[in-house]
Amino acid sequence: MDLTYTAEEEDFRARLRAWLAVALPTLPPKPSPDDWPGRRKYDTAWQRALYDAGYADVHWDASPTLRLIFLEETETAGAPYVGANFVGLLHAGPTIAAEGTAQQRERWLRPILTGEAVWCQGFSEPDAGSDLAALRTRAVRDGDAYVVTGSKIWTSHAEVADWCELLVRTDPAAPKHRGITWLAMPMDAPGITVRPLRTLAGSTEFAEVFLDEVRVPVANRVGAENDGWRVTMVTLSFERGTAFVGEVVACRRTLGELARTARANGRWDDAVLRRRLGRLHAEFAALWRLTQWNVSEAQATGGVPGTGGSVFKLHYSHARQELYDTAAEVLGPDALDLSRDWTLDRLSSLSYTIAAGTSQIQRNIVAERILGLPKDR
Repeated sequence: MDLTYTAEEEDFRARLRAWLAVALPTLPPKPSPDDWPGRRKYDTAWQRALYDAGYADVHWDASPTLRLIFLEETETAGAPYVGANFVGLLHAGPTIAAEGTAQQRERWLRPILTGEAVWCQGFSEPDAGSDLAALRTRAVRDGDAYVVTGSKIWTSHAEVADWCELLVRTDPAAPKHRGITWLAMPMDAPGITVRPLRTLAGSTEFAEVFLDEVRVPVANRVGAENDGWRVTMVTLSFERGTAFVGEVVACRRTLGELARTARANGRWDDAVLRRRLGRLHAEFAALWRLTQWNVSEAQATGGVPGTGGSVFKLHYSHARQELYDTAAEVLGPDALDLSRDWTLDRLSSLSYTIAAGTSQIQRNIVAERILGLPKDR
């Protein structure tokens, strides 16, 4: 394991930093959290700028270390986050790159990189809860297509998506972790109804999706039929292992802003608050080192993050919630002002111990796959 950067990697960092210094001042104002059509336009335009500058493929074609440098520099510079491109760039794209056929990679990857295609995630279901393998949405083979019927919930970016990474049950008689298939479903197919869900923070990034005999070509299947759980583990490895990396940098920047705000409004005199800020500083520094370790491990084992991603996800979710609880202490009565970024971030942080697998699920993974303890069931 080597956590140091090579001369070539540092050169990449310097070139990226110089490009960001020129590109960021030209950006238009960011749309409001409840304007997802506007945010799609904003996010995909930024993605196109990255593509034209030669930085879009860093998510898949570059080494994990270059990807880490890219996320570190873009977050430090305050560049737009992936936003509407989140699922395509950080979940579906890496999965297709790792598990798709040559034709599928040729068909789907470039439109994600250029910002032409936005993807959503159709994993969660109303009756499955945190037990993803309990999904009931069925797909029945009919000639050269699967006929899909069921519903999904918490479908990220469904409102503005062109494609959906969809999990379906193709063998109801098989054990629940088998008989699942990973499909790429076009969101303009007949039989799809999208109903946006407004979150506590006012955004509609999630939606309910109802599927009424939707025909999805067999050619859109990634991996073998009934082998979707294994493919899903690849998706979740990226989701837990690297998808939140950029946010750690953003949290470290927020922590510095919190300290400056506390000094300005007199809250810095509270010794308990200072100790809490100091502990959070250590926590996020450790999370960054853990990220570097996970990336180094992934680089050594073929590019797919391992179960160390669950350790990261577990600690990051709780640290993020504590960060924004501390922000509320620093702001005092101003924390009730919904126009303040930190207030909305605090509300959205409540979802982090549920999203991408609950903390209970992460603890089970750590216990069983890392510590070797007996299975939960």
